[in-house]
Amino acid sequence: MPLPEAGIKPSGLAAPEGCKATTFVVSASRRTDIIAWYSAWLVKAIKRGQITLPHPFTHIPYSVSLRPENVHTIVLWSKDFRPLIENRYGVREALSIYEQLYFHFTITGLGATPLEPRVPPWTEAIKQLPEILKIAGHPLRVTLRFDPLIFWEEAGEISSNVPLAEPIFTAAAEAGITTVRFSFATFYGKVIKRGWNWFDPSPEQKLEIASKLVELGRSLGLTLYSCANPLLLKAGALPSSCIDGELLTKLHPRGLSAPTEKDKGQRKECGCTLSIDIGAYSMKCPSGCVYCYANPIRQ
Repeated sequence: MPLPEAGIKPSGLAAPEGCKATTFVVSASRRTDIIAWYSAWLVKAIKRGQITLPHPFTHIPYSVSLRPENVHTIVLWSKDFRPLIENRYGVREALSIYEQLYFHFTITGLGATPLEPRVPPWTEAIKQLPEILKIAGHPLRVTLRFDPLIFWEEAGEISSNVPLAEPIFTAAAEAGITTVRFSFATFYGKVIKRGWNWFDPSPEQKLEIASKLVELGRSLGLTLYSCANPLLLKAGALPSSCIDGELLTKLHPRGLSAPTEKDKGQRKECGCTLSIDIGAYSMKCPSGCVYCYANPIRQ
């Protein structure tokens, strides 16, 4: 039998290494958009009560329990929650067995452009928020990700999604959102090879942009969090814990404790607490986002 990921037994009943809580947080997923493209797969996994995945680096299989008594919260990351809202494949019903869902809804403003060819335009995506908030049951269980802030050169000019912050923030605030998370794009080697003329602002430019976004957010009653970039704290953004065990504990219907130890599997600057991600980089994302650090299906 292959060795499992540290702290996770083949039975799938154990929490991550260092986790003191009796239940754990499931992330679905930083590695691919499960809700938009793999909802049917997720439903089958939930019905089995367990999922077996390859470790993202060692590729050694490990198993994770998806039985509700083992799961504190499922954190859902997506650019398109329509499959959940519409209960495609029975995914909304399947997820209803869990006591708490937390939503990261990414709206960059670049949907339906060559940068995000199979993502809904933001004007359509934003309409999903009222139903997502209804499913979540509390506004603090839903956060908007205006992430990443991205810049590129086109026809001799620098283009960006930053000008779309005002209409997106305004629409999100009107829907009932109270928090926004943002970061600047990181251009990994494989991203650079995709043929775009990316532009990376200087630290001074980033600080100026971030300051304006924080000010815009405050004017709308939004709290802005900076994801894994301490520089942006100087602009007035708060440090982000995109998976925040303390917050998930406070929001849990029964006050059940979530793990609060730092997730050492994330970047040094990341403030996330322990979770188990049930996605896989082999699950290529048809959204096709050109700047993605994972494995988008190219259009």
